[in-house]
Order: sequence, then C-alpha cells, then structure tokens
Amino acid sequence: MEAVLDTYQRDAEPGEVRICLDERPCQLLDEVREPLPMKQGRSFRQDSEYKRNGTCNLFLAYDMDKGERYCQTTERRTKTDFALFVDKLLKEQYADAAKVTIVLDNLNIHGYGSFFATLPEERAMELREKISFCFTPKHGSWLNMAGAAPLKLNSLL
Repeated sequence: MEAVLDTYQRDAEPGEVRICLDERPCQLLDEVREPLPMKQGRSFRQDSEYKRNGTCNLFLAYDMDKGERYCQTTERRTKTDFALFVDKLLKEQYADAAKVTIVLDNLNIHGYGSFFATLPEERAMELREKISFCFTPKHGSWLNMAGAAPLKLNSLL
C-alpha cells in the first residue's frame, strides 16, 4: 500500500508519466419496452425488464498529472487485450516519455509477460524497460484512482 501512496504523493519527474489503469466487465443491455418520455412534472420512465446482448470489457487509463482519461472497449479481457491497450496508449499519447509508472491491481494479465506473449520481442523489451508497475495490495484495488478520479478530459482510443 505504501508504494501506491508514495507514487501518488510524489511530484512527477520530467519525462515521467504516472498512470492508473483498471478494467471492468460491462453488460450490454437493451430495452424490451420503449421508455416513456419525460413530461412536465414527471421524470423519465423506464421499465426494469431488459434484454441482455452479451458483455464487453472496458480498459481505462487515468493520467494523474494531466487529469486525462483514456479508454477502450474490447470483447474480452485477455493478456493480448491488455498488452495492445498499453502499447497503443504509450505509442499514441506518451511516445516521448522516458519512464512510465502504472498503478494497477494484481490481475493475472497485468505483467510484462503479456507484452512478450503478444508483441514483437523488440517492442516488448522497449515496454519492459520503460514501464514500472506499482501494484495495489490484495483486496486494496480501491486505492487505484482510475475509476474514482474526477473527469477533466475524455479521450477515446
């Protein structure tokens, strides 16, 4: 826990990026009955019955120094999806960063092995040298600011 709190407390160094990363499964729901529109003095009325259209996964990265969030939706939550999200994020938003610290939980896909299983070895080595993972303690994923941080700017990958 102290490593996460230290990461949050210290000032960012030049050339360093500090990111909180998390993911969550989402249900894809549809209306069974058309909702009733709002009328003066009445709120929007929606039936509790719904149709389930499967699930998806949402990756979210929060830049704690800029206050920006980056998100991407994927069909699943696999090592490949994680590695491709981090790779794309670093290529498109932080290509010039010398060091990237990522705060995340202890999910089995969160590790350097995901990069080596998915990306070319040269790129995986680049990410391995650039990224430093800071893991939240077991049962302490609530310490991750990715889902709780105030929204300043939304950017979709």
